[in-house]
Amino acid sequence: MKTLISLLILLILSLTSVSIHADSSLKTNFKTGDPAIASINSMAFGPEGILFIGDSKSAQIVAIDLSTHPEVDNSKVNIEFLDKLIADMLGTDTDQVQITDMAVNPENNNIYISVHHSSGTPVLLRVENDKLKQISLTDVSHSKTAISDPVAKDAKDKRGRELRKWAVADIKYHDGKVLISGLSNKEFASTFRSVDFPFTDKQSYGSLEIFHAAHGQYETHAPIKTFLPTKIKGTPHVVAGYTCTPLVVLPMNKIKPGEHHKGRTVAELGSGNSPLDMIEIENGDKRYLVISNTNRPLMKMDFTDLEAYEDTLTTPVTKKGAAAGVAYVNLPYVNVLQLDKLGDGFLMIKRESTGNLLLRTGSSWWFK
Repeated sequence: MKTLISLLILLILSLTSVSIHADSSLKTNFKTGDPAIASINSMAFGPEGILFIGDSKSAQIVAIDLSTHPEVDNSKVNIEFLDKLIADMLGTDTDQVQITDMAVNPENNNIYISVHHSSGTPVLLRVENDKLKQISLTDVSHSKTAISDPVAKDAKDKRGRELRKWAVADIKYHDGKVLISGLSNKEFASTFRSVDFPFTDKQSYGSLEIFHAAHGQYETHAPIKTFLPTKIKGTPHVVAGYTCTPLVVLPMNKIKPGEHHKGRTVAELGSGNSPLDMIEIENGDKRYLVISNTNRPLMKMDFTDLEAYEDTLTTPVTKKGAAAGVAYVNLPYVNVLQLDKLGDGFLMIKRESTGNLLLRTGSSWWFK
């Protein structure tokens, strides 16, 4: 009798545990249908196979469930003429498609590529054995939230360029929150948002100010183009890259809702350039910051050097293209348009001198 009672107790505890686990899922409030994604400007994975999509055109963040996709071995992925493959798949020419981002699911190394068609239609592709498969964006399990106070649809910069695409410049998931950089419609437009996930009606953001060494002035309108949540000396920070090209660190505990924040500029990486992606690669006790750029090779910065630099740049860098602050090393990878971690190494979309656009892994030799 005692044995039977013990078994019943264990069964009840087991069922309770399963129920609690199910209720605690980040996808509890997801629904299946069309999230009305109008653009894919940035992507990042969170836990449970959730892909976060920054949709600047609709000023929204959409979380979609991709956990049902089977794992594929992408350790030796190698796709040549990627843009032609995409164009052929969509029945168009290469000048009618634009790759906007790439994201790797860290739970299974599945690779996803977002594309904008000239018609304005966003497309999400999955890499399967060096081939591409289109993923439905109209019938998907999802949750979404609107971005408060986004930069206006008709806003333009001093050169007449549209700014709406920077409503979501970059996006990351970190510790139960979706972090978003971009532009708002406020006077101090450069904005860093922190949104609780699962999504709620609560949304907070603060404005940013940084010293732009190449411009020789403090600025509040340039958005963070790419950023990385990480730790500096054991404390949570955001490392952020701006156009022309200041590298800034922001302690997370000082980024408070509704407040104006001043970042510490730790490096000028060379004017006439814009950062595209930023990842962290570890090898034993060594950590490296890796940055891809529009007009520079892939850059590698040792976190030991970054942590040792306690100063802040407040003096203009007047020499065109010159670097200052924390030192970095140029790696022999040029025209790297998209970058993300893949296992212990990295994955890139790279334009070769022949015009070939390829998807390939980078050598881990540079981080040994």
